[in-house]
Amino acid sequence: QVTLVESGGGSVQAGESLTLSCTASIYEYPNRCMGFYRRTRTGRREKVARIYMRVNSPFYDDSVKGRFNMSQDAAKKTIFLHMNSLKPEDTGMYICAAGPECWPEDFWGHGTQVTVSS
Repeated sequence: QVTLVESGGGSVQAGESLTLSCTASIYEYPNRCMGFYRRTRTGRREKVARIYMRVNSPFYDDSVKGRFNMSQDAAKKTIFLHMNSLKPEDTGMYICAAGPECWPEDFWGHGTQVTVSS
């Protein structure tokens, strides 16, 4: 079992930045891949970014590529999502996920809300 706790959400204006973090209870199998999804106003769940921690290999959805960056602090069992040049369409509940494979879908956090106004 992997417990995930997100933080860092908030309300910002378009063009501003936010950094989300997700801290895991363990940083070893079955937790090999961590990432963020977002649930939009319409209820759709979208992939945002994920990282295979062992090789420090992040991957981004096309909608955020070039604007978002993912990093990790293995000593703190934490990943970070640095979100720059935010757009209103980035608004949603950002939910951290973990699992043995990418994209991870085995363990979920409660989510943190990000609201971007124009």
